[in-house]
Amino acid sequence: MNAPTLASADIAIPAEFESCFRAQRAAYLKAPEPTHAERLADLRTLGRLLKENQAAIVAAISADFGNRSEFETLFAEVFPVQAAIHDAARRLGSWMKPRRRRVDLLTFPGAHNRLIRQPLGVVGVIVPWNYPLMLSLSPLVSIFAAGNRAMVRMSHNSRRLAELLIETTPKYFAADKLAFFADGGGRGPAFTSLPFDHLIFTGSGVTGRAVMANAARNLTPVTLELGGKSPAIVAPDFPIGTAAERILWAKTLNAGQTCLAVDYVFLPHGAEAEFVSHCKRLFAKRYPDVNGPDFTSIIDQRSYDRLSAALEDARAKGATLIDLAEGQKPDARVRKFAPHLVLNPTDEMELMRREIFGPILPIRVYGEPQEVVDSINSGDRPLAVYPFTRNAATRDFYISHVMSGGVAVNDALLHVAQHDLPFGGVGASGMGHYHGREGFDTFSKLRPVFEQGPLSLVQLFLQPPYSRWSRRLIDFMIKMRS
Repeated sequence: MNAPTLASADIAIPAEFESCFRAQRAAYLKAPEPTHAERLADLRTLGRLLKENQAAIVAAISADFGNRSEFETLFAEVFPVQAAIHDAARRLGSWMKPRRRRVDLLTFPGAHNRLIRQPLGVVGVIVPWNYPLMLSLSPLVSIFAAGNRAMVRMSHNSRRLAELLIETTPKYFAADKLAFFADGGGRGPAFTSLPFDHLIFTGSGVTGRAVMANAARNLTPVTLELGGKSPAIVAPDFPIGTAAERILWAKTLNAGQTCLAVDYVFLPHGAEAEFVSHCKRLFAKRYPDVNGPDFTSIIDQRSYDRLSAALEDARAKGATLIDLAEGQKPDARVRKFAPHLVLNPTDEMELMRREIFGPILPIRVYGEPQEVVDSINSGDRPLAVYPFTRNAATRDFYISHVMSGGVAVNDALLHVAQHDLPFGGVGASGMGHYHGREGFDTFSKLRPVFEQGPLSLVQLFLQPPYSRWSRRLIDFMIKMRS
């Protein structure tokens, strides 16, 4: 078999990418199937890297943001990775066991079927800036559990964290096992053009399409974790105050810069005033100083300006804007952006045309559940749907009539923290899954193995010249399966 070709007709591969890829591919071919003990050691080493450099990592992420809440980094990045490592280490043995499969009539008796999970080889990981630690190390948990090697490309907005990981990682892993790379200089297409055995990308749909196109040159399979407009739906039976508490928390975490954030909310007719009142009270209580360390900055000036323009667009087109930080003056120098509720949004407004990715929450009202379903289904399939209801029939109606990547009922975001549930999108919100067993399977080759027994029915009775017994046997087999 020919070695993978790295060069492309129109994309130059940087020397550091090429040398690292070749080293990882050679190391994989030399030891293609790490033992349980070796994989466990890799997971524990990943945990040590995080634990021993936690303070520096938290500081680097905050510096990249301008201000990133330390608590949010610990809660939404450090803890989930540690928990994922713990869970994978505990269940790795069961994941690695061959799985028996039924033998068909044609090969009975004595034959055996089994399904084995084997490492794919070298996996590429492309990391966004919004949760740069979790979205680099969390895929590595699945990748290492499955016995692979990895090259990780960080975002240009995560420059300080990338520098730290590039400097620190060689103390824990050889470069032919794990290597981090900074972005910049237009090197993104070169990275995605490498002939990886699998490529996982987290980011926007626009970039995801480009990643998939580059990967297609090498027939590299991809897992795309994208985003979209994930709605919350508050049913008439659910307490408005409780819904406001949970939705506002999900919308202000990381200043709304979360692919799973509630992008907009459906409220029953007449519930708007109560919802707004609760949100005002809650925000004032939770963030008495929007310029304090607990409220995260917008990542860069371009994003800050985009959010400002979207608000002005909504105002100009007739929406009512409610500033939840009313009376406070967010510091624009560090890109603190006041959370807003937007009443009476229309489909023509920029806020409703694309994922918001910031602390702005449009509010729509509805009368019948079918109105909600028709509205959501008129757009792309979202990464998540958040129905708030205590009625099982209402819950199941939304789950069955609105397709999304995942569902959290009576809360938001927290389904991503369930390690025994897969995470992934559908349609425009992504493809493929990782986390838990499904992550292990994603980065493994699910290899079917058939083993013939002492006797072969095909050799005994189904070889030409075909006899009367051959015909009787095939007629019997067809009858048995009809």
